[in-house]
Amino acid sequence: RRVFIFTIFVTYVWQLYKSYTKYMNKTLHIAVNLVLSIVKNNKKGEFMTGEIKLSNPAPLGLLGFAMTTLLLNLHNAGFYENSSMIVAMGIFYGGIAQLIAGLIEFKQGKTFGGVAFVSYGSFWLSLCAIWLLPKTGLIAAPDHLAMGFYLFVWGLFTFFMFVGTLKSNRISQCVFGTLTLLFALLAIENFLGNAGAESAMKTFKIMAGYTGIVCAGFAFYDAIAQILSPIYDKKFPLT
Repeated sequence: RRVFIFTIFVTYVWQLYKSYTKYMNKTLHIAVNLVLSIVKNNKKGEFMTGEIKLSNPAPLGLLGFAMTTLLLNLHNAGFYENSSMIVAMGIFYGGIAQLIAGLIEFKQGKTFGGVAFVSYGSFWLSLCAIWLLPKTGLIAAPDHLAMGFYLFVWGLFTFFMFVGTLKSNRISQCVFGTLTLLFALLAIENFLGNAGAESAMKTFKIMAGYTGIVCAGFAFYDAIAQILSPIYDKKFPLT
């Protein structure tokens, strides 16, 4: 059965690679024609030297983080069960969208934003992989102890990112401060699970859920403020 599943997986990846190659070749062809058209229509016969201006990617990254975090922590708080809805959001919006935002931040020379969005985008992709890979039968699911250390490491990283926000605005401090607390509560929950303290584990999971909801609210506010602020030419509180 494992060989069969692995064969299907390899076949799927190969088909994905061929489709990607075909798409990239087409994209490259369009790009080359566009450049040739620009050069041809340039009256001076010179290449255009102006750089493309990139928009602010932070609202995209913040919304990818906020909305996915909200949906997961509504589950942690006990509102509904985990499902493919959370996994799909984790892969595409919490994961890929944040990665895109982070790469644009790096392109603009913004180290903090780039590290944050690429890291948390990768966190969501890794978390979804942790959920999905054991279902293939190729690798075992992590126990509570392993997940505890996984979340502890992310909490440690987030704490140092929080230290970085102390030179930034209040809303960033609120986002990273509550996120640090969230990782700490989730790590403790898993360590308690490893110790067999099921009742305490459930309590900490609910506490983490509500902390995550608050954290998502701060991030959502930050994103909306950055979208609307230039439109209405108004600075939002805490930003």
